[in-house]
Formats: sequence, C-alpha cells, structure tokens
Amino acid sequence: MWRRLGRADLRAVPEARRELRELLRDWGKPGQSEIAELLTSELVTNALVHTDDDAVLTAVVAPGGLRVEVRDFVPRRPEVRTPQPDDDTHGRGMVLVESLADAWGVRPHGVGKSVWFELGAEAA
Repeated sequence: MWRRLGRADLRAVPEARRELRELLRDWGKPGQSEIAELLTSELVTNALVHTDDDAVLTAVVAPGGLRVEVRDFVPRRPEVRTPQPDDDTHGRGMVLVESLADAWGVRPHGVGKSVWFELGAEAA
C-alpha cells in the first residue's frame, strides 16, 4: 500500500485506516490488525499535525509480518515522553507505538525522516 497524504489533511487518517484494514483483512492473529490501524493512525496524525508539509504512507505485508512507514519532510524526530495529566489527549501517540509495536524507529532522509513500526505475523 502506498498513499500520499496532503498537508494538514486530517481526513487522510480514517481513509488510511480503511485502506490498511483492507490490506490486512486476512493477516495476523486476532487483534493485530486493530493494533496496526491504531499505530498507523498515530504516525499519520503526527506527520500531518507536527509538520507543515505532505507525507507518504507505505505499508507492506510480508510472510514475516507488517511494516508501516510514514515519511515526512521535516527532520525533527518525534518525542516519546510520558504524558502528563494536563496533556489532555496529546503526547500519547509515540508511547503507544513504543508499547505496542514489535519494533519501531526513525530513519533520517536527505530531507526529512521516516517513522516506522513492525508487527510480526506470529507476535502476541
């Protein structure tokens, strides 16, 4: 799956989730596709809210699992920090990614970065 996400277009989040759900229809153990949707929406939302540019979503299903990558064009790395009570609903996305993904990371590019996660087909 490959999708270009327009600058600050948050309508892209539910659309990306629907496309990912279709891609993952018969993949993984129960609950894994829902985790993949949640983590994908977190990465897409972060890319669209915390940058003022487009982003590119790529999702690949292979025998070993799923890899989702969101590339944006701002070099600033995402923060993983413990949310505080006064944070309202902000600051939890990367904590979820760190907690639920089997692996995740940030890969710098010449312009910007890619934030990615992986879920294994056999992971619990």
